[in-house]
Amino acid sequence: MTRRRDGLSRQAKLHTDLLRQMIRIRRFEEQCVELYSATKIRGFMHLCIGEEAVAAGVLHGLGPEDSVVSTYREHGHALARGVPMTAVMAEMYGRSTGCSRGRGGSMHLFDTAHRFFGGNAIVGGGLPVAAGLALADSMRGKPLVTACLFGDGAVAEGEFHETLNLAALWHLPVLFCCENNQYAMGTALRRSHAQTDLAMRAASYGMPAWPVDGMNAVAVAEATDRAVEAIRGGSGPCFLELRTYRFRAHSMYDPERYRNKAEVQRWKQHDPIPALAQRLLAEGSLTQDRLTELESEVDKEIAEAVSAAEAAPLEPAADLTRFVYSERT
Repeated sequence: MTRRRDGLSRQAKLHTDLLRQMIRIRRFEEQCVELYSATKIRGFMHLCIGEEAVAAGVLHGLGPEDSVVSTYREHGHALARGVPMTAVMAEMYGRSTGCSRGRGGSMHLFDTAHRFFGGNAIVGGGLPVAAGLALADSMRGKPLVTACLFGDGAVAEGEFHETLNLAALWHLPVLFCCENNQYAMGTALRRSHAQTDLAMRAASYGMPAWPVDGMNAVAVAEATDRAVEAIRGGSGPCFLELRTYRFRAHSMYDPERYRNKAEVQRWKQHDPIPALAQRLLAEGSLTQDRLTELESEVDKEIAEAVSAAEAAPLEPAADLTRFVYSERT
């Protein structure tokens, strides 16, 4: 096992990075809840609190030239991809310095510089986009991967079946990441799917597919590495069913009458952040002082992002039709 000069193994460094990323995502969204309650953030907002292991684990295994297509619950995906927190927070505020110039808000984060192609408010809408990006890379002979993240609700959509069929048929380099949080909006998986083993359904299209503990960032990272290596090697698409759970309601408008508090509390016992922190502390890979330092660094980053967003300008009304109509030549 390779050790760095500071005494940490490469593996321990990776696990600490996963923990830091999850803390960033959790604290960012908790701050967004406060800002939303203060009406500084408006519109729809969907949180991934509880699901941070998926974002941290999947995104760590991709290269800078790979593509990422996400769903509307994408704050964590964008942050883990490397989209600056200042740009994400400004977008939440609807400011012109946001990654979508303040035009998209919570559900439409987009950053071509980081090859982050949404943020998509349509359930399953990102799947065909991912296939198109992968097809383009394949036709150009580029050894790149397109990761497509979507929820279990998308599995009931026609785009899911059409896209998986074409991806397998054309041998496209797509990593399908199903973020199975057990509920499609307010409908339990068992109430809407006759076959609840989603990995098995994907495997019926002739691609490697397996379930992963989506509450374990290390397990997600290892599964992602395995899949990405296979795809880069020419295996064609792979499918990961990341079994996770959201601790908060579907959205800020959701009264959450479809599940009981006892169920949520049971899942909170598997919170991925304290689980990994306790593991690293027990191994001696992380000290309590370093954990406190990590949390302080994240709090400072969030404070700076909020300050920058509140100081940023709105886009002028004169630019209302910019990017909507083509400019005359």
